[in-house]
Amino acid sequence: MKTDVLIIGAGGAGLTAAIAAKEEDVDVVVLTKEYPTRSQTCMAQGGINAALGNVEEDSVEAHIQNTLKSAHGLANEESVRYMCSEAPATVAWLDSIGVCFSRTQDAKVAQRKLGGASAARACYAQDYTGLKILHTLYERALSLGVEMKNEKILLELLQDGSGLVCGALMLDLRSGQKESYFAKSVILATGGYSRIYGKNSTNSTKATGDGIAVAKRAGAKLLQMEFVQFHPTGLKNSSILISESARGEGGYILNSEGERFTNELAPRDEVSRALDAEIKKGEEIFLDIRHLGEEFINEGLPQERKLAKLYENVDPVHDLIPIKPVAHYTMGGIEVDNNSQTNLEGLYACGECSNHRVHGANRLGGNSLLEIVVFGKEAGVNAAKRAKSMESHATGSAKDDFLEQEFSHEVDFYELREMMGDLLYNKVGIVRCERELREAAAFIEETKKNLLRMGAKDKAQRYNTNLAEFLEFRNMLDVAEVVVSSALSRKESVGAHTMVEE
Repeated sequence: MKTDVLIIGAGGAGLTAAIAAKEEDVDVVVLTKEYPTRSQTCMAQGGINAALGNVEEDSVEAHIQNTLKSAHGLANEESVRYMCSEAPATVAWLDSIGVCFSRTQDAKVAQRKLGGASAARACYAQDYTGLKILHTLYERALSLGVEMKNEKILLELLQDGSGLVCGALMLDLRSGQKESYFAKSVILATGGYSRIYGKNSTNSTKATGDGIAVAKRAGAKLLQMEFVQFHPTGLKNSSILISESARGEGGYILNSEGERFTNELAPRDEVSRALDAEIKKGEEIFLDIRHLGEEFINEGLPQERKLAKLYENVDPVHDLIPIKPVAHYTMGGIEVDNNSQTNLEGLYACGECSNHRVHGANRLGGNSLLEIVVFGKEAGVNAAKRAKSMESHATGSAKDDFLEQEFSHEVDFYELREMMGDLLYNKVGIVRCERELREAAAFIEETKKNLLRMGAKDKAQRYNTNLAEFLEFRNMLDVAEVVVSSALSRKESVGAHTMVEE
């Protein structure tokens, strides 16, 4: 199949890119591993940052400085200024296409304060902000005639003899057949890689870093892969996210003695380290929103109440919520320039799989939804312009013969996947040391050597989820390898990367 712009991934970034490209009057095809409405964007609850000043005085410059401070000097100021300056227009656009933001009494978009912010800046829709944005973008893309193809697993980027990216090889989960898609421009919007931490992550089981791994194998450069943000308030037993909005609205973090021991609205890296230190002392940690009252919780934090009741069997109107810090967001990703283009000609990237150098060592809460829309639009427009400048499609053939190899099935990769998640959480987590990083590196290296002893035991053609999960495991290993090697290379502690003596 041929198209002008091929987008792989249908979360907020991919859908925004699709809308922007389609509005440039080119043909657009979106391929996604699951379904758009199940994308990770729907799990972003707290809000999207924009200096509107609807609740208290704020400015774009304050937003810029808060973002740079949170990034610990490792963000690109030009990129940050662009993102923050585009924020008010971005929220206005989302509002205009139907995102149902919560409102103030005078009908302005409501805003709340999140960690690291100097003002109430996060525009929100109760605590379903990402979900409302995602569904609205999906509806908008469909109304424009964007072609969506679901249950397609990315196997390989197709390149011509010069290295130009001209398409993608996909595995259709429904039929089990390989399919080649050719395009004048390709955009990766495949999400982050927090699921390398297994059950110790707030993310969907599908956040396995596929686009990053496939891009790396094609020769794309990766940047700052060691920076993984651990969210302070994951539910203790399930790692389900309790939004930062719960703290933004006045929630407390308590230890077993009922003591507040940290500034709840400090940047996430600081709060997570404080929780980690308490847990290592033997303390249990809780989130307390009881004092906010049932009426307020039901109106402003309804999802958090439902999640706590469902996954922890506690009612936050009356009970403390047991929590722990868990892997939540990945600042690292595919390196892109100011046009959202990678070092590979014809390949663009946006969203969590990319690194636009706006988060640095620690993302400011509320900036992830902003990033996916601002840079999703940028990627879509630039990919479309490139497509319009090309007279014909280049062609290329697949080079990665991974699935054509013989697998012995002696080793259960599911067991190794679980082991890797726990190993990374304990040794490549909130606090790191060189010895433990090298232990993790050795495990990953040995596991990669044994991939041919694994494989998918299920030989079914249609809906072979065993094969899909094995392909994801391979990608997780490739991504984890870079995360660990990047962590070993950065000797100093900064942001989400904290190094200690053994």
